[in-house]
Amino acid sequence: MVKLNVKKILVFSVVVVIFSACNSVKNLTNFQKSRRYGDTLAVAKPFIPRIKTGDILSIAVSSLSAEASSFFNPYNGIGATGGNLNSSSGVGVNQTPGYLVDPSGDIQYPLIGNIKVAGYTTSEVRDTVRGRLQHFLKEPTVIVRYLNFKITFLGEVGRVDVVNVANESITLPEAISLAGDLTPLAQRDSVMVIRDVGGKKVVGYIDLTSREVFNSPYYYLHPNDIVYVRPSKFKAQHNDRFFTLFSFGTGVLSLLLFLFRK
Repeated sequence: MVKLNVKKILVFSVVVVIFSACNSVKNLTNFQKSRRYGDTLAVAKPFIPRIKTGDILSIAVSSLSAEASSFFNPYNGIGATGGNLNSSSGVGVNQTPGYLVDPSGDIQYPLIGNIKVAGYTTSEVRDTVRGRLQHFLKEPTVIVRYLNFKITFLGEVGRVDVVNVANESITLPEAISLAGDLTPLAQRDSVMVIRDVGGKKVVGYIDLTSREVFNSPYYYLHPNDIVYVRPSKFKAQHNDRFFTLFSFGTGVLSLLLFLFRK
């Protein structure tokens, strides 16, 4: 009778473990098929950021005359590579790279003065700067980029980090890969994205286990988005003493069954 009861308990334990393992595999699989989508998926419209007050821009200028162009590159090329981004625009004591967009939405540019940039894209600002430089340079070329397009990652990711985006466009899966991917204990069906919209914090949720993520308004990330990956229920169970004791008990029952068979 005791031997029979031990076998029943062991079988039950094995079934629970197998079921949990199958469920875990499903929870760890991204972009699963749904009834709504087939193999051809609709993708959200690419996001094109517009400059806001507080943004920091890199503006690099070249022309047929390198010497003349140098007057419009006060950072000697370091503006495109980053640096201390906490100071104001212009050539300061610490030669801080980048042009800070002031509360009026303007930047101060050498020899040109104020340029309104807030509300415009970097390509529109590029055309504006190039048009004004034609009075000073022959065939000027202008490159405008963000220096503060960043995404913050918190929670169950490989690396809690701030990811800098150089090309003004990044999707959530791309950004997650730069943060070292999600951990096995991550809650993939409810990834939180915190976004600044009109001076307010808006919280959205992404289900990475579903293919509907490709059509989500949070598929393309915005500057200064915060991505928080919550821990799954399994992590709480994993840390729970009962779960530990249950695993230990299963091992003991396996040993007892082995001894009874002898």
